[in-house]
Amino acid sequence: MPENVDGKKTRADPRHALRPKYRKEKPMKGDKKVIQALNDVLMAELTSINMYFVHYKMEKNWGYDKLAHHAREESMGEMKHAEKMIDRILYLEGTPDMAKYDTILVGDSCEQHLKNQYAVEKKHVDRLKKHIRLCLEKNDFGTKELLDDILEETEESCDWLETQFQRIQDIGIKNYLTEHMHG
Repeated sequence: MPENVDGKKTRADPRHALRPKYRKEKPMKGDKKVIQALNDVLMAELTSINMYFVHYKMEKNWGYDKLAHHAREESMGEMKHAEKMIDRILYLEGTPDMAKYDTILVGDSCEQHLKNQYAVEKKHVDRLKKHIRLCLEKNDFGTKELLDDILEETEESCDWLETQFQRIQDIGIKNYLTEHMHG
């Protein structure tokens, strides 16, 4: 039996038996540009978490429960994206930059919130496409797949927002807001 630091006999960890002793591989080391790209996406996700959360709190305070619920759900979704970015950066032996944020667009009305959300999401679509191209160039298909999933969800957010703008155009902002008062 192997001995621990105190010289006492211990049972061997069965997981180590599967690792060949001759193999001295290093942990996955990611490309620096890919890690920078992931930190750029992380910055956008952290910014969006805060934007959607403040929109949620404001809309809830104004009595627009349905819009508030949607903003809260978006904030939670952005948090999950941020977690995926952090996990991937760590996997690639990088350091997540948690201190960098873009401008958090607030606004003083529900309509302005929707416009700000759309601007942020459209910018994020372009960012993600750029970084997906980089992943292809660097043959990092794992990161590309992760960014593809986030791109799909971001495009769905854009589609939802475009639908809201069409609804506002069709029935007017007052009727639209009336529809979104109670969840």
